Order: sequence, then structure tokens, then C-alpha cells
Amino acid sequence: MKKSILSVAKVFLLMGIVGVVMVSCKTKALVPQDFGEVELITYCAGPEFQTNSKSFRYSAIGESMDQMTAKRKAMSEARAGLAAAINTTIKSVTDNYVKSGNYNNKEELMKNYEGLTREVVDQTLAGTVVICEKATITKTNNYKYYVCIELGSNDIIESLNSRLSNSEMLKVDYNYEKFKKTFEDEMSKMGK
Repeated sequence: MKKSILSVAKVFLLMGIVGVVMVSCKTKALVPQDFGEVELITYCAGPEFQTNSKSFRYSAIGESMDQMTAKRKAMSEARAGLAAAINTTIKSVTDNYVKSGNYNNKEELMKNYEGLTREVVDQTLAGTVVICEKATITKTNNYKYYVCIELGSNDIIESLNSRLSNSEMLKVDYNYEKFKKTFEDEMSKMGK
């Protein structure tokens, strides 16, 4: 009986030693906290993918379990961001243009310029060009899609000119060369 208790104790002791050895030999996964900071790689981003004086650009990321859904999310986000950036710039151009002129109906003029700008931006976004795209798969088997799209500033100014010069109400107060100069001045603030 004493021998069987001793055998059982040896088996438990042996199992305990094997368990400790197995746990201590397992390699520890490194987590970002171990290093303090970990730099992320973001594709299709950086100085070469930012808006400049020649074109508007916007980068976005989409993630999904489905590859095409990840791409659609990234493209949708990029178009929305590009439209917002263009609208902001055109609003600034319009504000400066209208303020610099001697127009009696400034408020009505501003409202009409803004309405036309929204229409032009919506129509012009169809001409965007993808200048960078990368697809990755994450550790959780999700697809991640990186994209940067651009739209040339000349395309926008030409579309605006076409719409503004065709508007009977705005045609009286519209000077293309002055508007273009104001637009180019605003674009030059964005870098080379």
C-alpha cells in the first residue's frame, strides 16, 4: 500500500515537473507594450499622397472579412474625404472671390455659388484617379485595403467655369480670370 502511494506521488511529481518545463519553454508572444511604441505601416499615405497645388488627393483604409467589401469601404471613404476637401477649398475660394468683388447681392451670390459647387464636385468625382492601392490580410483573416485617389485641380476649375458661365444669374457677376486666380492662390497654399 505504501508502495502504491509512493508511485502515485511520483507520477504527480513527474507530471508537475513536465508541466512546469512545458510552460517555461513556451516562447512568449511579443506585444507592443513590450517595446513602448510600435510604428505602423500605412500604405498609400505620406507626403507624396497629399493634396498639392496641382491636384486634390485623399487616402483611406477599408477593412472587412470580404476583400471586395474592404475595397468598397476604402473607395467610399476616399471619395467622401476628397469631396469634403474640395468643398472646403471651393468655399474658401468663393468667399474670397465674392468678398473681393463689389457685388450688391453677396448673400444670394454666395448661396448660388455654393449650390453650383456641390453639383460640380459630385459630377467631377467621377473623374477621380486611383494613384495607389494595396491590399493586405490581417492576423484575424480580415482584408485591409489601402487607397489614395486624386482629382486634378484643373478639372475642377474647368467644370466650375463651365457651370458658372452657363448660369444666367451668376454670369453677370462672374469673372473667370479673377475666379481662376483666386482658386490658384488657394491651391498654392497647399504645397507644391
